[in-house]
Amino acid sequence: MKHIVVVGLGGVGGYFGFKINQFNETANQFTISFIARDQTYNIVKTNGLTLLSPEHPNSITKPNHLLQSVSEINDPDLVLICVKEYDLENVCKQLKQVITDKTILLPMMNGADIYDRIRKIIPDNTILPACVYVASHIREKGIVEHKGKAGKLIFGKDPANPFTDIDWIIGLMKNSQIDFDFKDNSFTDIWTKFIFVSSFGLVTAKYNSSIGTVCADEIQKLEATEIMKEVKLIADKKGINLPDDIIEKTFEKAMTFPPATPTSLQLDINVKKGNSELELFAGAIINYGKDLNIKTPFTEKIYSELMEIVENY
Repeated sequence: MKHIVVVGLGGVGGYFGFKINQFNETANQFTISFIARDQTYNIVKTNGLTLLSPEHPNSITKPNHLLQSVSEINDPDLVLICVKEYDLENVCKQLKQVITDKTILLPMMNGADIYDRIRKIIPDNTILPACVYVASHIREKGIVEHKGKAGKLIFGKDPANPFTDIDWIIGLMKNSQIDFDFKDNSFTDIWTKFIFVSSFGLVTAKYNSSIGTVCADEIQKLEATEIMKEVKLIADKKGINLPDDIIEKTFEKAMTFPPATPTSLQLDINVKKGNSELELFAGAIINYGKDLNIKTPFTEKIYSELMEIVENY
């Protein structure tokens, strides 16, 4: 029986992990372990994981195993990595100690450089590049709330290990009633999302504004556009095929959100949260720029302005 591990029970891990586990409670095809820390561990151990979602009338699920740390994982076949960006390296170093050469990693995280960062630490395993769209958050420890349309997973083959058998993972997603697209190459989707979340995240964080304001305010729109141009240059150099009208398309997409919609980076920076996605967005653009010899002055400027805000907490 294959062993599936979900690392992180936040908005993403809680939503997708719940769906997989609730399917498996009936089907009993897999062994499933959740990793949860501190208070979340105690609550899920006592009550199970709760997902408040119109998709699931039965809102509680209990995994086969609940573990408190990655070091307790035993012989995993698939690991869903659903942690915050700033925990990624630490989690990968711990995973390296417990995975086998057959373990497949599926990072359910948003960022253009996630695959590369995991590959640096875990060089030989199959890593399925992915991005997710889901409106879910931790309502309280052990309780995840999901609103709006069904969460979506887009994932693809590992370019370094294209012949790994992942049909069983595709079957798992289908059986768990997860809305997903599987592609031979998912990097175009990952970078299409990144060009949106990085530009809007950085500009809304700088001005403590909203997605609608960035579209409407000339100065903010210009700054977002310049960041998008830098991301597009990097994607082009990496051979990732973003359409020529990606910038217009990104603003069109932004206009479909309610105008007052915040971004997670804006919320993190302006509620003075210690950790944020600043490195995930600006750091990735700047680092790729250095690696590929592409100038990124607009991203560097906004990065230093946001670092100043963070340092003045």
